[in-house]
Amino acid sequence: MELHQLLDKAITATLLAGQKIRKVYAYSHFDIEVKDDLTPVTKADRLAHQEIMNELECTGLNILSEEGDQTDYSVRKNWDLFWMVDPLDGTKEFIKRNDEFTVNIALIRNNRSVAGVIYAPVTGEFYLGIPDLGAWKFINPPLDFTFQNMQDLGVKLPELKPAAEYTVAVSRSHLNHSTEKYIDELKEKHASVEIIKKGSSLKIAMVAEGSANIYPKFGQTMEWDTAAGHAIAKAVGKNIFLPDLKTELTYNKENLRNPHFIVI
Repeated sequence: MELHQLLDKAITATLLAGQKIRKVYAYSHFDIEVKDDLTPVTKADRLAHQEIMNELECTGLNILSEEGDQTDYSVRKNWDLFWMVDPLDGTKEFIKRNDEFTVNIALIRNNRSVAGVIYAPVTGEFYLGIPDLGAWKFINPPLDFTFQNMQDLGVKLPELKPAAEYTVAVSRSHLNHSTEKYIDELKEKHASVEIIKKGSSLKIAMVAEGSANIYPKFGQTMEWDTAAGHAIAKAVGKNIFLPDLKTELTYNKENLRNPHFIVI
């Protein structure tokens, strides 16, 4: 498949997953379980995963999903091009019902994120980005939305001009001492610093669209948490670096865990 065809499939998969998530969100019982890594999983995670798998299967590419069976590194280290999926990023936010959760789908080529889509099913915010081509935002796309529609109708990012205050996006549910220490260092460099707490990959999207200057993460995340947002950030000239601000985050590592990083 050509890139635009792959993106059309990713868009459809994301929107269908979002539809499933909204249906579960409308009810009070989420069928919450705790996985081996002590993170929660709900009926919405599982239904979104299956919807995405069904839609992307026809692309012929391998799929690495948070809620799927994890392919052994000895096999996937040879994958040149594959999908990386988080069917419901921000499950804790979903359970809290604060609307700050997303569906993330990224296309990974040679350990780099080369395309990504992020969709917030409740607010309707939809982001798409391809490094060296551009990134766009659209609100409440219909199920038959395409990549061409996104280019024609979406708002080209970055959308917002930087504010007078230096704005830092941080995790709503996982703010820790290391991050607070880093923010204190930023306050020494900038006259005015504003902190915005947000769930899921929306923090990366905030940097891409211009509503935040930086998103530091000094805590545990997995590759599927960042892959889609990484492509969107790079598409607007931003990036996700390790704390040295030189080394770019990469994907398909053996343990699939991200080191600490900064989106800037």
